[in-house]
Amino acid sequence: MSSTLQTQHPKLRDPDWTRRWLGFCVFVVLLWPILVATEFKPWILVEPGNLKISGQFLSSFWPLETNAEFLTMVAQGTWRTVAMATVGVVLAFVVACPMALLSCRVLSVSALGGRMGWLPFGVRLLVRWVLIVLRSIPELVWALVFVRVVGLGPTAGVLAIALTYGGMLGKVYGEILESSDAHATQNLLRNGGSRVQAFFYALLPSSSSELASYTVYRWECAIRSSVILGFVGAGGLGQQLDNSMKMFNGGEVATILLVFMALVAVTERISNWLRSSLS
Repeated sequence: MSSTLQTQHPKLRDPDWTRRWLGFCVFVVLLWPILVATEFKPWILVEPGNLKISGQFLSSFWPLETNAEFLTMVAQGTWRTVAMATVGVVLAFVVACPMALLSCRVLSVSALGGRMGWLPFGVRLLVRWVLIVLRSIPELVWALVFVRVVGLGPTAGVLAIALTYGGMLGKVYGEILESSDAHATQNLLRNGGSRVQAFFYALLPSSSSELASYTVYRWECAIRSSVILGFVGAGGLGQQLDNSMKMFNGGEVATILLVFMALVAVTERISNWLRSSLS
């Protein structure tokens, strides 16, 4: 009987065979114009001329640059990268917390009756639009703006991370608070408790682990972003990597890349440990 089933038409073996096939065809039809618009041509990578250039570029990575003066500069750049990301996330947290609370419907007293009042609804809508503006502008663009205002250095990177990540954290914080169990929060508000009391004694305990986990994850992402911001003059490892690439010094580039990979690996381990300890 099993051999009979194996020789049957696919429609008889899988009732959803037609729908799966049609879904795959629709996916291909939608994907094709996207690939054309992005001029996606991976076969260019294996053309003889490009392979030769890639080989020359990779061969310049050896030997690694191990000069003591250069390694000292890399260590300083690594410290600035971590410091930039950490301070940026702390400022983003300061920006995100009040906005998340203002945009949270579950903390609105007027919403207890079913329909939120026009004033809190307007404030909530305005805060949500501010969060959209903050996170819709990439940190790289913010860095370019602040480099012109405050000059080259980590300050521009810190402010860029603070604004973009503030919008991200505020949005996700608000969604986490909205999706948590609101029963205890509403009971406190109905019995005369303030919004601050409802937040600290009811809403925060039920969602603190998720909030902390996402914050730590964003700190990990901010370290990666800090390196990219260095290419526009925000300092740190990214700026040193940009300088080495402009000087066609492959040994320095390879050393910085190895240090950055080690930094990301250590950061990920710390992030995973913090998230597991907070959960």
